[in-house]
Amino acid sequence: MKKSRLNLRQVKLIFVKLVLSLFLLSVVWVLLYRWVSPPATLHMIQRRAQASAADNSDPQIRYKFVSLEEMSDQLPLAVVASEDQLFLQHSGFDVDAIVDAFKRNRKGKNIRGGSTISQQVAKNVFLWHGRSYLRKAVEAYFTVLIEVLWGKERILEVYLNIAEMGDRVFGVEAASQKYFHTSAINVKRQQAALLAAVLPNPIKYSAKNPSGYVLGRRRRIARAMGRLGGATYIKTILPEQDEK
Repeated sequence: MKKSRLNLRQVKLIFVKLVLSLFLLSVVWVLLYRWVSPPATLHMIQRRAQASAADNSDPQIRYKFVSLEEMSDQLPLAVVASEDQLFLQHSGFDVDAIVDAFKRNRKGKNIRGGSTISQQVAKNVFLWHGRSYLRKAVEAYFTVLIEVLWGKERILEVYLNIAEMGDRVFGVEAASQKYFHTSAINVKRQQAALLAAVLPNPIKYSAKNPSGYVLGRRRRIARAMGRLGGATYIKTILPEQDEK
């Protein structure tokens, strides 16, 4: 009996140590990426593997991390207008959007998510893609961590660099060079809105050959950018960034 109790106590101790170790490792990982650019993400690796498996002659990933100061202010404005207009107000989660997405999905309408920019960063930088409850729970955990340890400016900077904006084209610098033959710092409002327009499905939608649907989204996003206040609004996120 004593041996059984001892074994149970040891198992509990091992479990606690494991949980604490995972917690500390996750905090260190998040803090590291607070200052260090992610060299790659699991999603990038997965996309390259898919291209290689399909015998793609050019399976490379296009990705170059640049700071917010090296981007046109139209780019952060466009993704906030398109993806998460309450980005400055929430603490990582938009409860109304999550509930609305849940109701729509239950009714069998077009599957949509209620993820904020913060949640998308947590998913794309630290996790695998999937729809399990476990992954969503871990995503929520990392969302809280980056909101606390990074802040809005870093979250937005990382999102603009790791979001897929075309087939294996990640981030605004790679996308700007590929589609507009210029650097991210030179991107204009309509170009920024076009990149944001393909974000829901960068494999289906193209910034190079935009469909009528994508062009319609671009117009709506450009109008939303104006309603938010344009460059004036984006300075509330990036107070030190000069207008471009």
